[in-house]
Amino acid sequence: MAAKKTGAKKGAAKKGAAKKAPAKKAAAKKGGAKKAAKPAKKAAKKSGAKRTPNAAFMKPMTPSAQLGAVVGTAPLPRTEVTKKLWAYIKRKGLQDAKNRRQINADDNLKPVFGGKAQVSMFEMTKLVNKHLKNS
Repeated sequence: MAAKKTGAKKGAAKKGAAKKAPAKKAAAKKGGAKKAAKPAKKAAKKSGAKRTPNAAFMKPMTPSAQLGAVVGTAPLPRTEVTKKLWAYIKRKGLQDAKNRRQINADDNLKPVFGGKAQVSMFEMTKLVNKHLKNS
């Protein structure tokens, strides 16, 4: 009987080891891929190379008449439209006092926001893009 018990234990140990080995290989593959990607990013940062801006964001866009009342009617890149819009919001104190992510619309912003009295800052960018046309 003792021979059967040790044989059973050895068989169980072999099966357990066989099951664990693929899991270690999978973990090693995942970990290896992540480690290889990180040094490449650090090397780019150390070299001092700056990101080049996306040309689509730098292309001048013509604001609609409603948005033009806030940021001006001259063609501007989207980045400048966003800067001017935020300057207007801060100057007029239109951020909600309790939830700073919400923007309260005044008479000039209500048509830009689609008639809504309050929108989130993330929704605001989507609504503003509808008021920009290619120059």
